[in-house]
Amino acid sequence: MRISDIQRCEVRPGQLVEWTLSKATVAAAATLPADPRPPAYIQESHIRTARSVREDGLFVPTWLGAAFDLPGSADLDALERALHGWTLRHETLRSGFRWAGDDMQRFTLPETDVSLQRRIVGDFGDSEALIRYLQNRFDVAADALGWPNFLYAAVVRDDSTSVYTAFDHTNVDAYSLQRIPDEIHELYVADVTGRPGVGSTAGSYVDFCRQERANADGIDDTHTIVARWREFIGRCDGRLPEFPVDLGLRPGDVLPAQQLMCEPLVDADAAAAFESYCRPYGGSLVGILAATSLIVHELGGRPVYRTVVPFHTRLKSAWSDSVGWYVGGAPVEVPAARDFDEALETVRGELRANRSLARIPLARVLRLLGADFRPTSPDMYSIVSYVDARLIPGSARWTEGKAYGLIRVSYGDQVCAWVNRLHEGLWFACRYPDTDLAYKNVRRYMERLRDLIVSVPTREHTGVEDPALR
Repeated sequence: MRISDIQRCEVRPGQLVEWTLSKATVAAAATLPADPRPPAYIQESHIRTARSVREDGLFVPTWLGAAFDLPGSADLDALERALHGWTLRHETLRSGFRWAGDDMQRFTLPETDVSLQRRIVGDFGDSEALIRYLQNRFDVAADALGWPNFLYAAVVRDDSTSVYTAFDHTNVDAYSLQRIPDEIHELYVADVTGRPGVGSTAGSYVDFCRQERANADGIDDTHTIVARWREFIGRCDGRLPEFPVDLGLRPGDVLPAQQLMCEPLVDADAAAAFESYCRPYGGSLVGILAATSLIVHELGGRPVYRTVVPFHTRLKSAWSDSVGWYVGGAPVEVPAARDFDEALETVRGELRANRSLARIPLARVLRLLGADFRPTSPDMYSIVSYVDARLIPGSARWTEGKAYGLIRVSYGDQVCAWVNRLHEGLWFACRYPDTDLAYKNVRRYMERLRDLIVSVPTREHTGVEDPALR
């Protein structure tokens, strides 16, 4: 989907309705015993970071969400049943955490105890007022340190109904968000037409957390993966990598506000030509990273581009339809190259050598390294992500259905960029510190990336396609 914030996702006036977990559901959760399935390391790190930043006196909303349209004035009863059924389908949404001293304990509601509570908020005749309300409401309802930590809303009009969902990051990743429009749409249409809908259950992210954590706890500080991260962090001067251009920040500054840059990057033909050129090296992911390495060397002058590349950890088909935070990271180092082809070759080798490192959560590795990474920012490092979303169910209808993946842009000192391939081409989105210099350099990066993508020759390489990097 197009990544946006709530301000730029075509919010229109109408009657606002919202759904939360009912008071009876919240009361039932308060009496639940501890669920022995532990949090994933990435969940625990996220919540501890939120607590640490909050203790420093700053409230940093970090929720994610999805927005999409249904045709006509929605049947609210049917929509409520669709939202309820979708909630039951994904166990992480009825699971949360509470503190026992400094330990996090999970609790998980049975399906029979889960119900939604509907509230008609009122009519909004002004889009700006509606946007302000939605952002403020999501900030509170999808807080990392609270539970419940998600909210559903709908803006009802005669000709269309816009559905908005917001979640704390512990529940979702980008792929989870991209599945939401089609799944809820199918459940809703099935209800109003009386035909069968999507299946009632999906693989449990809560079960995945237990398995992943058991695997991660099975290694120690002598493991090869830990050694490779130790070497990488050492070459980053003992830190995780930042975006290697000047952002106008000084050491010791307070955590800055951020801004979002999002817009189309290139059209479908240019995206296809770029993919064709990069395919022998592994495809567009390799190409985007190779291009980035050249551009940031040009902008910042550093001899090596170091980054952490996000990869999904849905390694079994059981997790393919599951909502959760299935993301790991792999370190990549790209020395300044003579040209684009040399950079492609280097990135391909780095990803082939290091992708497996993403299977062990970085939070576990840092704990084994014994380094004091007390987080002061919601982003531990900068990223450049590439995703081809064209095969996701319902993706062909995203533009017509005004579907967006939403991110909350609040505070942070890192640069996080996403390049998504959609049916209409490549979409670029980037969170960056709100300084004049950061804006200038991120804009230069985006424009140079566009120039490089469209200037890549359309000829095919003679190399053999690398399926390992698909």
